[in-house]
Amino acid sequence: MERGFTIWFTGLSCSGKTTVSQGVAEELLRRGLNVEVLDGDVVRTNLSKGLGFSKEDRDTNIKRIGFVCKLLSRNGVVAIGAAISPYRATRDYNRKEIGDFVEVYCKSPLDVCIKRDVKGLYKKALAGEITNYTGVSDPYEEPLNPEVVLETDRETEEESVGKVIRKLEELRYIQPAAAAQYSEEEEEKVKKRLADLGYL
Repeated sequence: MERGFTIWFTGLSCSGKTTVSQGVAEELLRRGLNVEVLDGDVVRTNLSKGLGFSKEDRDTNIKRIGFVCKLLSRNGVVAIGAAISPYRATRDYNRKEIGDFVEVYCKSPLDVCIKRDVKGLYKKALAGEITNYTGVSDPYEEPLNPEVVLETDRETEEESVGKVIRKLEELRYIQPAAAAQYSEEEEEKVKKRLADLGYL
């Protein structure tokens, strides 16, 4: 069974979490891995319906996503969580619970996030029409030691996806692309050929 692990995307609303996480998921699927994406908005509609935006409800939502990621990871799936997850302590709680946890911080200036916001939620929050809005009337606590920092206002989607994939290779969660192209049978043939030639 493949080794499961969790990639946790955190950052302000409209910082690029959904876009980059989908790109990473597509690349991992292309490499033959089992992948499941848990997007914050989708989870709120299904798994966390009824929860509000108080600190307690936000923490409950993030811990629920973390719990599902933990179950998936321990069963050999690459679980990708993409949620604002504004509080450091809750992200750290999920890291401790899951173990194999790669934190990806989608870093983007607030003004860029506001420009990208097609739903106009930042505008409403700034006008006081929405309360408890992360980055406006509610805090966002930046990760202190994330495995990956993506500057999504300066990088293309491809560059950001590439950064995450390289880090996963570096941490040995996945094989480098070249190595991933060989099947076990092909590797055995190569080893036998090298042995026959006296290199092994």
